Amino acid sequence: MDSLTQALLGATIQGAMLGRWQGRKALLYGALLGTLPDLDVAIRYSDAVAAMTYHRGFSHSLVVLSALAALLTWLVRRFRPHPGYSTRRLFLALWLVLVTHPLLDCFTSYGTQLFWPMATPPVAWSSIFIIDPLYSLPLLAAVLGGLLFGLRERVPRLPLAALALSSLYLLSTLGGKFMAEQRVAEVLDREGIRPQAIFSTPAPFNTLLWRVVVLDGEDYHESLVSWFDREPPKLERIPRGTELARRLRDSPQHLRLAWFTHGILRYDQIDQALVVTDLRLGMTGFHPFRFVLAERRDGRWQPVAEARRWRTERGDLERLKVLWQRIWHQEPSVPLSTWAGLLQH
Repeated sequence: MDSLTQALLGATIQGAMLGRWQGRKALLYGALLGTLPDLDVAIRYSDAVAAMTYHRGFSHSLVVLSALAALLTWLVRRFRPHPGYSTRRLFLALWLVLVTHPLLDCFTSYGTQLFWPMATPPVAWSSIFIIDPLYSLPLLAAVLGGLLFGLRERVPRLPLAALALSSLYLLSTLGGKFMAEQRVAEVLDREGIRPQAIFSTPAPFNTLLWRVVVLDGEDYHESLVSWFDREPPKLERIPRGTELARRLRDSPQHLRLAWFTHGILRYDQIDQALVVTDLRLGMTGFHPFRFVLAERRDGRWQPVAEARRWRTERGDLERLKVLWQRIWHQEPSVPLSTWAGLLQH
């Protein structure tokens, strides 16, 4: 999730757990601690693929963060003890502030390495967009309420209520994901398509409209599914360029990118560059993570030593309006094939 939401979540948890004794300072401490795992963005990596795939790595590990919570608990009890709350309560508060950060990240599409240093694929439940106001607003209300009215009451009701509301909303997003995938699975079964993989994620800033990507050999299908659809979803077949992937057999960056994304990738030759696109993130035709992994020299494809980001088009307000209308109406359909064609430039 975005850094502001992570700060609000950390502040709300610490306010609920320790606000009775720490007062408004609990909000500040929780906000700072809640954003701590994302400081790995300051690390300088070897190339663009490494920068993407090592983010949300060790700093988001449940093992590392649990150990950090224990260390911070010992330091606080050693140098700033407070008789009002126990060591157990302090540890639980710090642990929750830290581990809820990567757990919330797991609900997005990016990929979080919860079990580092184990080499398991990143966890991406992909049921919430990276910015979702409906999740963040209850937390914002709790933090503002705590700043204005304080947190000295015996039971800080506002933070607890905010955490309950935001958590219920987060769980409800899994229902939307199941709905979208089930409707697309019915169409696939009817058309006799046996997919290699199905990936679904909400459209920007909401969980009413879902984008579903289906890998099918040399192609992939895209579909938009809304809670309010009355007709079966339409699948649009789009070339994936998998023949170009053969040029990347000797590319360690491609191997890591395929591991990180579970293979939800597209390949394009643009001029003399072989560009690989992570189809999971962003919106059709507007994907933020695109990489040059090979270049054509003297008639031959050669993997690059250092992967670099390819320029990325960003969706505009007009396209957001189209998606907003698609939530409520299936027709006219969104031109997904046309939007996907933008990736060839």
